Amino acid sequence: MTKVAFLFDKKNDWLKSFVPSNLYSFKGVTIKVSCNYMEILSYDIVFVLGYTKILPNEFITGNKLVLLVHESDLPEGRGFAPVQWQILEGKSKIVVSLIEMTQEVDAGCIVEQTMIEFDGTELFQEIRTLQAEATFALIKKFLTSYPVFSRRLQRGEPTYYPKRTLSDSEINVDLSIRENFQKLRLGNNDEWPSFFYLNGVKYILKIFKAD
Repeated sequence: MTKVAFLFDKKNDWLKSFVPSNLYSFKGVTIKVSCNYMEILSYDIVFVLGYTKILPNEFITGNKLVLLVHESDLPEGRGFAPVQWQILEGKSKIVVSLIEMTQEVDAGCIVEQTMIEFDGTELFQEIRTLQAEATFALIKKFLTSYPVFSRRLQRGEPTYYPKRTLSDSEINVDLSIRENFQKLRLGNNDEWPSFFYLNGVKYILKIFKAD
């Protein structure tokens, strides 16, 4: 029996709600879900999903194989919020990479890749849903072939995305809605809605699709 664990960041655990129920009955696999890395030791495979902190090397070496999912064509786009940054760059196709975890951020060998394709109309929750579907498609594919899999080194000069903050949701009132749309569609209506300042007053913008 292959021991598998999913490690989520309790402050960024939105992917946890997307774990497919049929993963728990995956043939030859037992699964543990946790937000505490200290609970995960001596597992055959650990998938680290949405974790925003650097994990100690003892965690990596204390498990047989530690993997993470990063949404960019590595080594380009290491770092934070790669889906959001690439949408702001105007990309409609984003590579999703399953890689080995190392102490250097997002620098591990590439194990598997897939692609997310956006039609440009998706809002925040739809973007997250497509991201989650790609994540678990990679994981299912890996588990289906395990223990057979390949690795390849990242090649090329790495680039890095910075962490996004609440201020990144500010809309430029001097631009048109069309020019602001990529930023508007990234707004989380509940946690970080888009906003703008006009005449010294802050205004909140929430965006929804019409039925």
